[in-house]
Amino acid sequence: MRRFLLSSLFALSVLFPFLKMSGATEGSPRQLLVGYFPQWGIYNDPPYYVKDLVTSGAAPLLDQLNYAQGFIVNARCAVADPNADLNLTYTSINSIDGKADRPASPLRGSFHQLQKLKKRYPRLKILISLEGKAHSFAEAAQPENRAAFVSSCINMFVRGRFGPGIKAPRIFDGFDVDWEYPALEDAPNYLALLQEFRKQLNGVRPGLKLTIAAGPSPGMYHSVDFAAVAQVVDLIGLMNYDYVGPWHKETGFHAPLYSEHSGSADRTVHAYQDAGVPADKLLLGVPFYGYSWKSVGADNHGLFQPGEAVHQDRPYRYIQTLIASSTVYRDATAQAPWLYDGDTFWTYEDAVSARFKGEYAQQHVLAGAMVWELGEDSSDAQLLKAVSAGLREPLTRPAVAAQPAALSDSLNLGAAKE
Repeated sequence: MRRFLLSSLFALSVLFPFLKMSGATEGSPRQLLVGYFPQWGIYNDPPYYVKDLVTSGAAPLLDQLNYAQGFIVNARCAVADPNADLNLTYTSINSIDGKADRPASPLRGSFHQLQKLKKRYPRLKILISLEGKAHSFAEAAQPENRAAFVSSCINMFVRGRFGPGIKAPRIFDGFDVDWEYPALEDAPNYLALLQEFRKQLNGVRPGLKLTIAAGPSPGMYHSVDFAAVAQVVDLIGLMNYDYVGPWHKETGFHAPLYSEHSGSADRTVHAYQDAGVPADKLLLGVPFYGYSWKSVGADNHGLFQPGEAVHQDRPYRYIQTLIASSTVYRDATAQAPWLYDGDTFWTYEDAVSARFKGEYAQQHVLAGAMVWELGEDSSDAQLLKAVSAGLREPLTRPAVAAQPAALSDSLNLGAAKE
């Protein structure tokens, strides 16, 4: 990766015991591991089911599962895919407990499998991730719609009133709000919508969660007061990816922890802290997918070279099949890998870089890490296990000095991952 020039702060960091410098102590709270589950995974080849969280070893590592996705229709919450969520009849082979669904049962599909997952892992929190077009959020957040919209979300996803004859409460423990992104005129309504969610959730029962997914820079939210947002939500999951992608004509790292050439996760973290968000509300985002360019020249082993961008992201489980026929290179500072076979360049995350990011979250005493998305991992959850190890195993390296946060606001960050 880009050779980040360490400041004198790094020299100071190696002079002191790491735990003292980072602020981590034996009494620090357990850092959380949050993963998005893809609703559309049942259509993958091979399909990705809730059961795969168990067979891969992912489920016991997770503290929170964000089920992507719930929709907004006419300023009300809606089930995004009734077939996947409610109607698919699971067989004994793909059901989490080996028991087939009864075709006449009013609740089948992935929501029923989530019920079984919670029974097996009762400490796991499951949130519904509300996603959709920016204009749908903007309509729902209008003062005249806001309270009724939030009430519809709670009735559907918390109280479990998914449709006629279907009532299955306590599958979901709250909401993850993914509004990408409020326009300038919508900025006041963004905070007001979150405040309405918090008020109504508190009125239902204690412990219901409210989190958000946040873009690579707080500047993308115009005048939103993130210090106020942080007081309302439990966690802010940073989308620390897509800093570089097919919208660029030059290769690069799409999710660098440190970089001189683009935005970086480190800059994003510090930008949100400068905006008033405490570290213990921030989740470092880790992508389980990558991008490629073709017709890339051999200089610098294809890194930061012009090429023909491929306008499709691919999951890590696919990229790992290419490693045998390519050469893996790695940036010494950020531990970001890339593949280059003399023509095609890939930027992606592997177990080494994923663990390094987990360690970063531990070093900087963040709330933890968030991954997008679980279905893109290997069948044995290599990346998730690496992030978990970085978060929770003893640290073996000193912290790297922080980079200026302001740079991320002036960069072409591209479109956030949907």
